[in-house]
Amino acid sequence: MTSIESVTLEVDDPTAAHRFYTTAFGLGSQIRLQASQAPTTGFRGFTLSLVVSQPADVDALVDAAVNAGAVTLKPAAKSLWGYGGVVQAPDGTVWQVASSSKKDTGPATGQIVEMVLLLGVEDVKASKQFYVDRGLTVAKSFGSKYVEFATGSAPVKLALYKRRALAKVAGVSADAGGSHRLTIVGGAGPVTDPDGFAWTATAETAPR
Repeated sequence: MTSIESVTLEVDDPTAAHRFYTTAFGLGSQIRLQASQAPTTGFRGFTLSLVVSQPADVDALVDAAVNAGAVTLKPAAKSLWGYGGVVQAPDGTVWQVASSSKKDTGPATGQIVEMVLLLGVEDVKASKQFYVDRGLTVAKSFGSKYVEFATGSAPVKLALYKRRALAKVAGVSADAGGSHRLTIVGGAGPVTDPDGFAWTATAETAPR
């Protein structure tokens, strides 16, 4: 099964980014960092999501991120689908923190259930076919709006969403330019998808 081993975020200052991600989210090998000065403006076309079991964990992670230097894009709140909030890390990456539960069953544990890379694409059906052709298996599909791939126990799950809709969910303008500042490490690489997201077959940058 084709899967994602990790994602490499291209950042201005890898040392500062490493400090943020270990302090705010306690992330390890799922996130790799690489120094880059590639021009980028506005929405980079993707979000990373941390899925947790209950609202208390959402609040704990969002608070930790803000205390470490993140900016709140959407305060944590209840919605039709659960409870969640959105923050932007100091390096510019947009993070969603969410739970399908609207009620706590105990104190916050800080445990992350899964991490999801959500790519904003112009044509969901075309991008879905691109990835199916490269060995990914569809787990959920809602026409031209959303696709989620089955990645088993892989460290990072992959999903596709309409780009403008994803920007709205993230609480940012859909306007953008320049680099995504992202490389996906996994079995589909090396390849670049229809929306310019690059995959590499091996981890070229060690975790910082």
